[in-house]
Amino acid sequence: MQTILEILQKTTAYFEDKQVPKPKLDAEHLMAQALGCRRMDLYLQYGKPMTKAQLDTLRPWVRRRGQREPLQYILGHTPFVDADLLCKAGALIPRPETEEMVDRATRKWATLSDRPPQRIVDLGTGTGAIAISLALAFPEAQVVGADISREALDLARQNAERNGVSDRMEWVRSSWWDELEGEFDLVLSNPPYLTQKEVDATEPEVAEYEPIQALLGRDMDGAGDFREIISGALEHVGMASPFLIGLETGIAQHDTLTEFAHKAGWSSVESEKDLDRRPRYLWISS
Repeated sequence: MQTILEILQKTTAYFEDKQVPKPKLDAEHLMAQALGCRRMDLYLQYGKPMTKAQLDTLRPWVRRRGQREPLQYILGHTPFVDADLLCKAGALIPRPETEEMVDRATRKWATLSDRPPQRIVDLGTGTGAIAISLALAFPEAQVVGADISREALDLARQNAERNGVSDRMEWVRSSWWDELEGEFDLVLSNPPYLTQKEVDATEPEVAEYEPIQALLGRDMDGAGDFREIISGALEHVGMASPFLIGLETGIAQHDTLTEFAHKAGWSSVESEKDLDRRPRYLWISS
């Protein structure tokens, strides 16, 4: 029987041949799930043989990853801030940049107010990643997750239950603001913002497996959905109290969106770079 180390080396070589971006790391994740252990625990049992049952579990996962199916869809879940989220085709896989936006939003809110936000909305919620993370960060808040996709909303509901916040969540099928009522203190969104040219240039994991409607922005510049969110927010944000709107954007859209936000009537608009020093977040606040 082959040892864990031997299988790991063969799987890594197979992924390298298939041009998988992180061959060794992905091999470790898949093997750890097949073995029912943490990835770091693999190093403690390199010489242990893998059983037939473990190999039978691993092989189809390796084949799928070799076909460039996203690792998160194969594993069926992914960590996000303090949550663990179910992932499957039909909903965009949460990105590190979105985690960063959630972290920045919670810290920015603390500079605006000494009370937690009372009502929060995540527009285009997908897996529910942003909404659930904010529900965990602000236990006193009511959190609404909105999405046009029924499939995504079903997954978001499952994730809310999985992370113990179902009692404070509301899920609404809506195209941006269309079906939402009332005012919100905190608004976050990671809407589609890629142009068709950018979608065509993405890796196979994105272009062939993730939902196009969650990637491709409206209008030639990909910023059409932002314009709808920014203008519609005027009717859904309480101007008399602290508020914060945070948007994750494409890196070439900030000048256009900042100008649009000012023309729409917003006075405090801030462009912020992500950890890689790329223009990534647009903030509108009181």
